Amino acid sequence: MFTSVSSRAASAYQRVSVETAVSEASPHQLVNLLLEGLLRNIGSARAALKRGDMATKGMQINKAVRIIDEALKPALDLAKGGDIAANLNGLYGYCSLRLTEANLRNDDAALADVIRVVEPLADGWKKMGEQASTALPLSH
Repeated sequence: MFTSVSSRAASAYQRVSVETAVSEASPHQLVNLLLEGLLRNIGSARAALKRGDMATKGMQINKAVRIIDEALKPALDLAKGGDIAANLNGLYGYCSLRLTEANLRNDDAALADVIRVVEPLADGWKKMGEQASTALPLSH
């Protein structure tokens, strides 16, 4: 099946927009983008599950697990990060496990549980970045 030209153009524009955002982002902004993507994928998985689209549900959960296992967890410095890094590592492991369970069992409650755990982390991370940017002195 073919997609319309406008659909392909919109998709290409979105890819370029995301690639630009990633290439210009600070490490803090990258984590923020990853957490936003994680929540977006879980939300998409929940919507797909609700409408019975198991292929999309599985694909979105897989993307969410990959964000955790291939980006967020490896970014942790367990040697220097102390309790915070260790706690985040445990939290990410828990989320990855719950997402896998949600995928296997078509369990919306498990998806909601991961959102419940990740949203405060994402909100705190975002606020931390906002506070840091307002605390920086202006250069003349």
